[in-house]
Amino acid sequence: MQTHSLDATDDANGKRTLLAHALAALNSAGLDAAAAKSVFVPGRIEFLGKHTDYCGGRSLLCAVERGICFAYVPRRDSVVRVLHPQTRSRIEFTLAGDLVPVTGHWSNYLMTVARRVARNFPGPLHGVDLAIHGDLPWAAGLSSSSALIVGTFMVLSDVNALPQRPEYQQCIRSREDLAEYLGAVENGAGFTSGGATLAGDHGVGTLGGSQDHTAILCSARGELRQYGFCPVHYEGSAPMPPGYCFVVASCGVSAEKTGAARSAYNRNPLAVRLLLQTWNDATGRDDPSLAAAIRSDLSAVHQMRDLVRSAPAGDIAPEALIGRLDQFIAESERIIPATAAALRAGDLGLVGRLVDESQELAERSLGNQVPQTVFLAAAARQAGAVAASAFGAGFGGSVWALVRAADADEFRKEWLARYRQEFPVESESALAFVTAAGAPAAEY
Repeated sequence: MQTHSLDATDDANGKRTLLAHALAALNSAGLDAAAAKSVFVPGRIEFLGKHTDYCGGRSLLCAVERGICFAYVPRRDSVVRVLHPQTRSRIEFTLAGDLVPVTGHWSNYLMTVARRVARNFPGPLHGVDLAIHGDLPWAAGLSSSSALIVGTFMVLSDVNALPQRPEYQQCIRSREDLAEYLGAVENGAGFTSGGATLAGDHGVGTLGGSQDHTAILCSARGELRQYGFCPVHYEGSAPMPPGYCFVVASCGVSAEKTGAARSAYNRNPLAVRLLLQTWNDATGRDDPSLAAAIRSDLSAVHQMRDLVRSAPAGDIAPEALIGRLDQFIAESERIIPATAAALRAGDLGLVGRLVDESQELAERSLGNQVPQTVFLAAAARQAGAVAASAFGAGFGGSVWALVRAADADEFRKEWLARYRQEFPVESESALAFVTAAGAPAAEY
């Protein structure tokens, strides 16, 4: 499998600071930090691709320059001890197939990975002393939870030489394979590739796909990469416009995926499942994804709409299902390819109009936007951003704005000032930062 190393062009000072904090935590626990290894796992921007990945659709993605540093020292036993100096917490568990993750706590992500590793890669496994420290806002739509999933697996994979095991070699032969597998770890699904299967297990409780993991593992500095899903496959890339960067603002409303928020988030994946089930039941087909179904025949979309209208009423109204279908078709099949082409052509005006349409569809058809993200996207455009959109699971989180790099800091200040006037309470937890399209997860 291809590996990546960080180079001198990365945001070195920020990463060194994170690493220093993680190593200090290991030292304070009486460990030899000089013997530690480390990886840096970035967050990501979903430029476009709102709830498209688990449908088998496509997304336009990049990594950000912020993320989480994992510093670790292997152990001889199977104990995993995790130090989190930012929360002044310490957790400890055994790397075992009967591990019971703690739902509703950040450790759920690490423990879910450990349990799945023990089940998918049987045999002796070594634990690790691990310290994590990051500058990625938590529950802000930047994939902090998936970064924990990816980083934990990278650590356990290295400590246990998993790429040398036959189970790994049969199924995981590229970074794209690994991204899809880790998406399955998070959502609990099995992963089949190369004629072999790594069996599913309990995930973290959400029904998402592998978009986040793909962006984290497969991005390239200075590029927006277009990926298709189910399975993950590279479709092309577009350069970041010269002289432009992102300003990302978190709205201060946590995009948590627990409790009631989890039910709201899962409603969109469940709608897709119902659409696909209705289609397959009526046609006798066995299409594996919504994208495969609508691409199966020129009349498939019209057939699916008719089937939904005539189907018995369920938990989701036919009008809502058709809206979800239309949003997916517009986002995945038209807006994303057109935006990538516009970026390659340097037509930033068209990019802005297409992104505006994507945002409007999210507000109307996905129903996953909150007043704060709607305001931030509109305010960014009014302040001169070439394009702006909310991204991630929704129900809170962040908005990206594409702006001239020379104006980015002033834009950031003005954007936050407007937000504070409109949402003084939420703005107390909001922040905004400037980032380029960054590098993927790597050893550091």
